[in-house]
Amino acid sequence: MRAFFSDDQLLHQPRQFMRAGRLCEPTDVPARAAALQGALAGRGIALAAPPDYGRAPLEAVHSPAYLDFLEQAYADWQGLAKPGFTPGIEVLPNLSPYHNGRIEQGRRPPCPADSVIARAGYYLGDLSCPLGPDSWRAILRSAHSAVAAAQHVCEPQHRCGLAYALCRPSGHHAHSDRAAGFCYVNNSAIAAETLLKRFGKVAVLDVDAHHGDGTQQIFYQRADVMTISLHADPSGYYPFYSGYAHERGYGAGYGYNLNFPLAHGTEDAGFLAALDSALDALRDYRPQALVLALGFDTYMHDPISVLRLGMDAYRGIGARINALGVPAVVVQEGGYEVDAIGLALDAFLSGFMPVAA
Repeated sequence: MRAFFSDDQLLHQPRQFMRAGRLCEPTDVPARAAALQGALAGRGIALAAPPDYGRAPLEAVHSPAYLDFLEQAYADWQGLAKPGFTPGIEVLPNLSPYHNGRIEQGRRPPCPADSVIARAGYYLGDLSCPLGPDSWRAILRSAHSAVAAAQHVCEPQHRCGLAYALCRPSGHHAHSDRAAGFCYVNNSAIAAETLLKRFGKVAVLDVDAHHGDGTQQIFYQRADVMTISLHADPSGYYPFYSGYAHERGYGAGYGYNLNFPLAHGTEDAGFLAALDSALDALRDYRPQALVLALGFDTYMHDPISVLRLGMDAYRGIGARINALGVPAVVVQEGGYEVDAIGLALDAFLSGFMPVAA
């Protein structure tokens, strides 16, 4: 097994996010990465820094105008300063344009206004995605970790193996042209696009506590990538507006998107039963490669979870993914109980690799 991570991913150090009308201390802290690194080290799995692929792999998923915004926003934000006015410490939106959500429209056009305030409102979907001075570099390198992991399993000698991308910031809430939910670019979608260069059909299986709404949006009209998400019932949980069972895809993609919303309070047995149903559908699709969007905010003591999973669930996930027998790229998503996420990753790996690597 190979694992990928760049120290540049630690440069993103958000200082605030909005929760229920209060600016709070951030939960996506660099210490999350250290906890996951510790779990890998305990199994003798070394982390390799990914090559610098530039923006090209990101542009396979995201609009160039959106990526331009992410790259330039902080400098433009600082440019708002003038006598008597100092902008906030990070880029955050103070408006939100109306979007009718018509799925047949695909991507929105670029933001029609040049103002960084207008672009922040257009491209940042909520108040959990602040952009600081070094955020872009961390975002870019997080995506590169996903690309490197995908390229690893594309190599003929590794096509039955596992690669792990320690992605931080996470990505599954990022739409083709919008950041949301601590996510800026969609690492799982970028990994899937990379796999498609070698494999005819790919699946993305998301087991984070939150619906992978960005991943769904990116592939909703396509049949070459099946998207399946297990998550807490969104009627009372982020992202609220998507993740319902009736959302099946559109056009050529109809039938290739599946959501399994779970009752709040679901424990190991209920989660694994839903996962077994999801895997039945995935086997029918017969993907040649898999992206597993792996979140640990399903853990019972996670500060923002409404599910109640224990470590046995993560071992069960690992064993089931191993049993699929297809090349797999694991992309790290959420998980904010720093003292537990390393244990959760170790439990997943113990299920996938019963004998230590």
